[in-house]
Amino acid sequence: MGTRREFMWSTAAAAALAIGRPVSAAPARGAGPRKIVLGQSVPLTGAADQIGLAFAGGAKLFFDAFNEAKNNPGWTFELRQIDDGYDPAKASANAAKLLADGADLLFGFVGTGSSEAGAAVARQQGAILFAPFAASDALRDRSAGHVFHVRPSLADEAFKMVRHCATLGQNRIAVLAEDDAMGRAGLAAVQQAMQELKLPPLVGSAFVPVNSDKVDAAVAALGKVQPQAIIQVSLFNSSAAFVRRMRKAGYGGAFMNFSVVGIDPLFTALGKEISGVVVSQVVPSPRSSATPIVKEYLAVLDNSDQTASYESLEGFIAAKTLAEAVRRAGKAGDRAALHRAMSGMSDYDVGGFRINLRAGVRDSVRAIDLVTITADGKVVR
Repeated sequence: MGTRREFMWSTAAAAALAIGRPVSAAPARGAGPRKIVLGQSVPLTGAADQIGLAFAGGAKLFFDAFNEAKNNPGWTFELRQIDDGYDPAKASANAAKLLADGADLLFGFVGTGSSEAGAAVARQQGAILFAPFAASDALRDRSAGHVFHVRPSLADEAFKMVRHCATLGQNRIAVLAEDDAMGRAGLAAVQQAMQELKLPPLVGSAFVPVNSDKVDAAVAALGKVQPQAIIQVSLFNSSAAFVRRMRKAGYGGAFMNFSVVGIDPLFTALGKEISGVVVSQVVPSPRSSATPIVKEYLAVLDNSDQTASYESLEGFIAAKTLAEAVRRAGKAGDRAALHRAMSGMSDYDVGGFRINLRAGVRDSVRAIDLVTITADGKVVR
């Protein structure tokens, strides 16, 4: 697993750069490659900083490598990253500022609330929001045609986990959710999956503060209903505190987590107590070099101070997918051309891993892996 201390320091320093002046999408003759400006509001501090730093760092890895390549196709990327501290109100203000200062599109907002805020600003400005991390399924509705997704829906993940529980005969399911937009959306996704699979209703649910260790009330409430499995819609600190205290209280059932938990920080928080915890994953293992996109990612990673992680790989994949959309948009490269190109990318092979930017709820072409983690940190499918 490894520490991210050095990576977090370097990425935070890079991402803290002030936003520059607007850049024309069509430079004058002899002025060099066309520059495409991407605006990203991301938690570099606050509750989800480890996830935000990794995702933002992975995207920056790709764009830096792309810009430095000798066979440049005629354009470069400028990734402008602003910290929002996992606060939707700040994400909204950041989105407006990024677009006002010349961003061609919004990219990689992290968090359900922040993604919804960014999508609202993008709609008002006639802009695109590309590859939000952990967006609610409401942003997959046809009315949100300006939002393009690299990761599957919450409904996809929920269905995979609930079906796994049903296969094992675990029909008494409970949900632990953080008291925010992500938690509420995840809870609704689990409830919908149980209806689709014709399972009994949840035996219980409980909310906890965002990424907090204040979980005692939830432990007491869910312990009473004796679930066979608990699905957690929470970040790593809340998830770790809940797992630890439930086990201390004598609970011996299963714990399952949405991918937004952050598997590396969860391991850091739980240590050996992570053994047996299941996490949904929406990208390949960042250590599986047999997959071409992972091999490409690791080759670039070797020349950086970053540590391989699922979140970083997802940022890298999102960035490469965007680069392909720009290529397909052609010389014009304006918002309308980009929108047309992205709308047609319903089965893009990014390198042994397929992307559907127009995936709705429960129709993603990509596989979702359920992985378990051993006491020594090994990830097992």
